[in-house]
Amino acid sequence: MEAFTVVESVLIPLDRANVDTDAIIPKQFLKTIERQGLGRHLFHDWRYEDDGTPKADFVLNRPPYSGGKILLARENFGCGSSREHAPWALADFGIRAVVAPSFADIFANNCVQNGILTVTLSADEVEHLFQAVQSRPGYGLRIDLAQGEIQGSDGWRTHFEVAPGTRHKLLHGLDDIGITLQHKEAIARYEAQRREQFPWLFRG
Repeated sequence: MEAFTVVESVLIPLDRANVDTDAIIPKQFLKTIERQGLGRHLFHDWRYEDDGTPKADFVLNRPPYSGGKILLARENFGCGSSREHAPWALADFGIRAVVAPSFADIFANNCVQNGILTVTLSADEVEHLFQAVQSRPGYGLRIDLAQGEIQGSDGWRTHFEVAPGTRHKLLHGLDDIGITLQHKEAIARYEAQRREQFPWLFRG
């Protein structure tokens, strides 16, 4: 998993509340267990016409947002089903961070496991950012996870809070399996002791 330290990008404005995981990646794309290739289906029903033609008015189909890494949304982003395909699609598209007033808990946890930072700001701060993007197309944002700071391309700044465990995982590019493997020597010692104490458990 790619570590998250500092990310700078144009800010992608998705001015919608209660964006559920079925909107992020519709159910017909859940057949795969591969994390690659889902980015082209991100927000599929909003992004494409029925014949597959890109909708010119959808934000991800317009430069400079089509290459952005930071998504801005309204409250309760990632609600609905717990499908991990949603952060897979975001990550495969290139999204490294989502900024919103609130997130669905399971979705936010799935994002951490896939190297995506969810930044919770107040509704007023999020509104400020939407206004900044509207008045300055191509408005950029810089997110520094170690410092817990966001800076806009106009000099606007704010701080955000992240749980220490989440910060550690993202800064070091570790999911839960990676965290466990940091203790592989201790695990190996424990397994060796168990084999010595209870050899009959390991026969056959």
